[in-house]
Amino acid sequence: MTDLLPLPQGFSAVGIHCGVKPDTQKLDLALYVSDRACASAGVFTTNLVCGAPVKVSRERLPRSTARAVVVNSGNSNAATGERGIVDAKTMTGLLAKQIGAAAEDVLVCSTGVIGRFLPMEKFETGIPAAAKQLSSSPESFHNAARAMMTTDTFPKQATATLTLGGKIARISGVCKGAAMIAPNMATMLCVIMTDAAITPELAASGLTHAVADSFNCISVDGHESTSDSVILLANGASGVGPTNDAERTAFQKALDEVAMKLATDIIRDAEGAHHFVELNVTGCRNRDEAFRIAKAIADSPLVKTAICGADPNWGRIVSAAGYAGVPLKEEDMSLVVNDFLLYQDGAPVAFDPKEVSSSLRDNRNVTINLTLKHGSGAVRFWTCDLTKEYVELNADYTT
Repeated sequence: MTDLLPLPQGFSAVGIHCGVKPDTQKLDLALYVSDRACASAGVFTTNLVCGAPVKVSRERLPRSTARAVVVNSGNSNAATGERGIVDAKTMTGLLAKQIGAAAEDVLVCSTGVIGRFLPMEKFETGIPAAAKQLSSSPESFHNAARAMMTTDTFPKQATATLTLGGKIARISGVCKGAAMIAPNMATMLCVIMTDAAITPELAASGLTHAVADSFNCISVDGHESTSDSVILLANGASGVGPTNDAERTAFQKALDEVAMKLATDIIRDAEGAHHFVELNVTGCRNRDEAFRIAKAIADSPLVKTAICGADPNWGRIVSAAGYAGVPLKEEDMSLVVNDFLLYQDGAPVAFDPKEVSSSLRDNRNVTINLTLKHGSGAVRFWTCDLTKEYVELNADYTT
């Protein structure tokens, strides 16, 4: 096992198999616990059909006394009515009892199939068993990341350090996600922990800022999940926190870096994907217009299949920009794909289709730059191609 990452001070984690997934080799229960109260905040899906854990955790945040997050994979506890709410609260109560906390100070996330009740008997034994194995070791952090996975092919973790008041503070995060990914939240679960001392207000504003340019700028299939949750816990165990503008800026930068690494790892692990696509839209009147254009391009099945087939069919890209709901003219746009100029000021440019096709086929990373002439509004967005493997995985997901 390589590249094991550390937890911040005062945090412990564990990942076990408790029986939600039938395969005993697959971990399905993760706990993240602080040894002291945390300033905490969350950002959640805006899907009106949302999981019971989202409803429970969203109601409890932000707060200054959070202690833990319990996460299960294999069942999303979504579209499960009042029983789902009761089950989610029961999960928090089970962990709270083990760590000597109030149930309201424990948050909960679930991921997996929609519309099935949780096997609560598994948690009644699994959560106490997992709590006995809590550890601050990198190995335990790694196993907790594995326990959150569904169709993910690798655990997703990130860490950053910064100096505050002459001391080192750490931010470490973990997430899961590979499909049902769309901005507003991106479809995934994420827990970010820091030993810096911050207020719930700074946790909320800092997390919102970090999410805007990371998890809300990725898309695999344009399908917004019922379970999206990003939770930030800050326990102050390092003994330092940002106390001036420069330190607050440094903290925000480190938090942004962790969120960005986790979000782009989701795209690198997108179900069945062959290509990691970075899309830069610049020259718009404002960021919102750039975002709407980027999202339209990123979500287009025709753009995604062209990239999969290494087809330099640039008309699909500019036409997607045209239906994004942003006022523009064809002559406003120029397009560069993998450093090849294909379209300039509303007119096609001569290029070698075989050369561009080879560039798409032979490189996992694809860069699309669409430039307009309206202003300084810009956004960077990430997506992937749409492959036969994606269709096969999702056609057979529950059968």
